[in-house]
Amino acid sequence: MPIGFATEHQAFAESVAGFVARHASIEATRRAADELSAGALPNCWDALVGQGLTAVHLPEEHGGAGAGVLELAVALEEAGRGLLPGPYLSTVLTSTILARCAGPEVGKALLPRFAEGATGAVAVAPSLTARRTPVGWEIDGVAEPVLGAVGATYLLLGARIDTGPERDEQIWFVVEPGTMESVEVLALDAVDLARGVARVRTHDLEITASQVLTGIDTAKVADLAAVLAAAEAVGVARWCFETALAYVKIREQFGVAVGSFQAIKHKAATLFTRLQLATAAAWDAARAADDTVEDADEQLRLAAAEAAVVCLPLAREVALDCITMLGGIGFTWEHDIHLYWRRAVFLAQWLGPSGRWSAHLGRAALESVDGGPTRRFDLELDEGDIAAFRAEVAAHLAQANTLAEPARRRRLAELGYVSPHYPKPYGIAASPARQVVIQQEFARIGLTQPSTIIGEFALPTIMAHGTDAQRDAYVPATLRGEIIWCQLFSEPGAGSDLASLSTRATKVDGGWRLNGQKVWNSKAHEAHFGICLARTDPDAAKHKGITYFIVDMATPGIDVRPLKQSNGQSEFNEVYLDDVFVADDQVVGEVHAGWRIARTTLANERVMIAGGPGMQAFGKLLDDIGAAGAVADAALASRLGAFAAEHFALRALTLRSTLQQLSGLNPGAASSVLKLAVTEHQRAVVTARLDRIGAAGTHHEDLGGELLTAYLSLPAVLLGGGTREIQLNVVAERILGLPRG
Repeated sequence: MPIGFATEHQAFAESVAGFVARHASIEATRRAADELSAGALPNCWDALVGQGLTAVHLPEEHGGAGAGVLELAVALEEAGRGLLPGPYLSTVLTSTILARCAGPEVGKALLPRFAEGATGAVAVAPSLTARRTPVGWEIDGVAEPVLGAVGATYLLLGARIDTGPERDEQIWFVVEPGTMESVEVLALDAVDLARGVARVRTHDLEITASQVLTGIDTAKVADLAAVLAAAEAVGVARWCFETALAYVKIREQFGVAVGSFQAIKHKAATLFTRLQLATAAAWDAARAADDTVEDADEQLRLAAAEAAVVCLPLAREVALDCITMLGGIGFTWEHDIHLYWRRAVFLAQWLGPSGRWSAHLGRAALESVDGGPTRRFDLELDEGDIAAFRAEVAAHLAQANTLAEPARRRRLAELGYVSPHYPKPYGIAASPARQVVIQQEFARIGLTQPSTIIGEFALPTIMAHGTDAQRDAYVPATLRGEIIWCQLFSEPGAGSDLASLSTRATKVDGGWRLNGQKVWNSKAHEAHFGICLARTDPDAAKHKGITYFIVDMATPGIDVRPLKQSNGQSEFNEVYLDDVFVADDQVVGEVHAGWRIARTTLANERVMIAGGPGMQAFGKLLDDIGAAGAVADAALASRLGAFAAEHFALRALTLRSTLQQLSGLNPGAASSVLKLAVTEHQRAVVTARLDRIGAAGTHHEDLGGELLTAYLSLPAVLLGGGTREIQLNVVAERILGLPRG
């Protein structure tokens, strides 16, 4: 899924991709590499300007399209994916800063020129020195690297005021280097062969006070540069991944496609997961740049740092990993991937060490513990369509909140608010938007929305495939909290390979006799009923001859034995079935069709706008540390910042998925990616929490108690729903289309 997922964004992205393919082929870029890396304009520049791509984000009154940074990010992603040569990134960065920060007079004077095709470059780090003169400032020094400076119509430069080390003040100004002897632009030997980078030297450059741009500050320049660079980096990474993926599907070794090898599958799925997180981070940064909330600058700072930490190094590393997937051919000058790799290297290095960005995020995260700003992921709905529904939900919840349990739970079930996505009369067949409203109103009033837990697996199947009698018996009572379910699927020899189950169901008068062993059954020790898969035709093919049963857990012959885990707790069980009788009317669906039935979900699935324990792990780490005295620890801040960036990207991916559902779009691979990414994030953060306490982690007293339990509980996180390796196989085969081994 690209940065822009809305229909209009996808259409715009296709248009940009088509333009780049027609006007800036890789072959043409290769032929002109020497000139391009020295700063020459590509042959496609006039066509690019004529297409309006240099003015997407500029105000209409200055010749632009009046779009936002998000639309510009869509264009930059496709520019990166097509390796568009020339100063496109540097030019749109310059005009973005001027349009948003420099004031109306500067906009009126300069922005029409950019819409007409003028080029620009920005010295992102203000390394020049400014000394005050009677009429303004005298500027001296060297700025490098300045992307797109050779041949640029305008240079946006920053200088530090020479007032001593105790103060750090800067001024920003625009010059036209082609008309000034006091500004020297020297092309450098660029790593990116498709565009130039330069050293800019000023000597006795005189700037009048009126030329100083008072609305620009260094932090905002760096933030906008990170946002736009992240968008291009995602495009570069996408091309590398798509190219490597296509290759491993056709490249054969030992008579089979190398993409069928598990090592290649896991690498591809891992890269895909990282790419989806980076895309979400780039999207989050672009939308933050367009935000107009009161604390918009603080939100942009956080989101830009998120994108810089997640996206910029990632493009470089994805490119390198994709070269290894291509094998020796990827390491040749003739293959195009090295051109992309070079661009990714430039983007990763251009804005300075990534540690600077992660340190900022880490300090901000620590300050948020004491009420400082944090990145917000609020989901705003069009109240015009759902305002009356929101008022109705608020009134019903307020009334329900006056009741004590279990009366409150029964009332919530009557209202259809326990599982509102279920069809009537069990839920209210809530659309994605209405599901969000209900979740928001639960949160606003301070109520926890009830969950049926394992019932979320059982009830959709019973509603879709069960009899009327089964639906009437089990669904309402479960929603009221009167029935607890367990799942009797996994076996000692059939975990991830569930179809290999060996529990047998033998036909007898009036029903079936079940014999076998089930394992890792949460809630089995307190469940009233279990959903059970058993083999009813031992001679059928592996995925056939399996039947889906509802088992009364009070039936004679059921032995539930708690499994004590390494954390000392017994959250799971093993269940022995010894000649357990299940009546015919407790079979769900057709006999022998249990495998297909077990995979049922309702068409109107639950929309989730909040994360589970894995998404809460980072907050617990912050609570451990607290803000006092920790901000000054640079190493700690940098490590925290890396976690914060990943946490923000995960939340951005969740928000994107929800917004796609609200728009009637398929969120695609988001759920699979989140499963992989969240569990790895949780593992890393919980381990970091334990590392911090040192010797206190040798015992369960004081600090060590909760942290040791959290760490020793990680296997349940990593194994639940399928191991990481199984999830990687699922992503590789079902999403990426790699062949089975």
